[in-house]
Amino acid sequence: MSKVMVAMSGGVDSSVAAALMLEQGHEVVGVTLRLWGGESDSGCCAISDVDDARRVCDELKIDHHVFNMSDEFDNHVVNPYVSSHAAGLTPNPCIECNRHIKFDLLHHRVQALGFDRLATGHHARIITQPDGTHYLARAIDTSKDQSYVLYMLDQKKLAILDLPIGDLTKEQVRDLATKLNLRTATKPDSQDVCFITREHGRNDFLRKRIPLTPGRVIDTTGAEVGSVEAVEMVTIGQRKGMATAGGTDPRYAIDVDVPNATVTVGKPEDLLVDSMPVKDCVWANQPTSGSVLVQISAHGKPMEATLKDNNVYWAEPQRRVAPGQAVVFYSDNKVLGGGMAC
Repeated sequence: MSKVMVAMSGGVDSSVAAALMLEQGHEVVGVTLRLWGGESDSGCCAISDVDDARRVCDELKIDHHVFNMSDEFDNHVVNPYVSSHAAGLTPNPCIECNRHIKFDLLHHRVQALGFDRLATGHHARIITQPDGTHYLARAIDTSKDQSYVLYMLDQKKLAILDLPIGDLTKEQVRDLATKLNLRTATKPDSQDVCFITREHGRNDFLRKRIPLTPGRVIDTTGAEVGSVEAVEMVTIGQRKGMATAGGTDPRYAIDVDVPNATVTVGKPEDLLVDSMPVKDCVWANQPTSGSVLVQISAHGKPMEATLKDNNVYWAEPQRRVAPGQAVVFYSDNKVLGGGMAC
């Protein structure tokens, strides 16, 4: 029997994860992270979610603790999110939260407090090769798969991690929660970024923290064709939010130049590239090269490519990936590693 810390967000997935670890005979303790102290309506970091997690632990008759990591969340997630927008990048704060908070700081806390293992309610699986090497793999429920946002997990972290619901569909998870009479059984999934409210949105959040710069929009010939309210808010491939004049064909952002407050727009084919550079690559085991499947969004279609010297060479031309976006490498359903588009 292992002593297991279960990260509990107050949602149905982590609730069932705790129940399953308990059912397997482990000594289970639930832990909820207090991360964002500001306004939230995402069903992820609100005070009510901490209360839901505590009540589920009461129902399961296990101890529950709250770890306040709000300062670390600001330093590793919120502030870099703001800085990335200021630099014209497209950040993914959920990935950075996983990288720095849930699977770094919490991982260290697991070891410091004498726990054997960490379990979470992520929809992904861990597979172990005959040689003992561990890999993250896609969840059985591909519509809920979260392997993309966990690509940074290495051998040390995978070795003590359990993902109890990775072999279940979301429907099966809710059915189990219902049978166990857990209060989270019908709770909606969390949506969007926990520190960006639907009422005020990203624009308002950023405007309170950095100056947003009005910019001009030019076409591929250099002619000025419109304007944007804030160049820091524009992402490669974006179509909406740019006041462009003339022409009936759709135009997309193909380049964002924040220092010069300029967005270049073009036709869909102007977004197509044969290759792209990646940086800050991390690997589940050993660095990889050769044929891979590449995923560039949480539920995007994996695309065939060749990886060589930190460059992705597409089997067929693909739309340019926004700098700052996560690029994850797979072999079939197995995560090899990933990096950031640049």
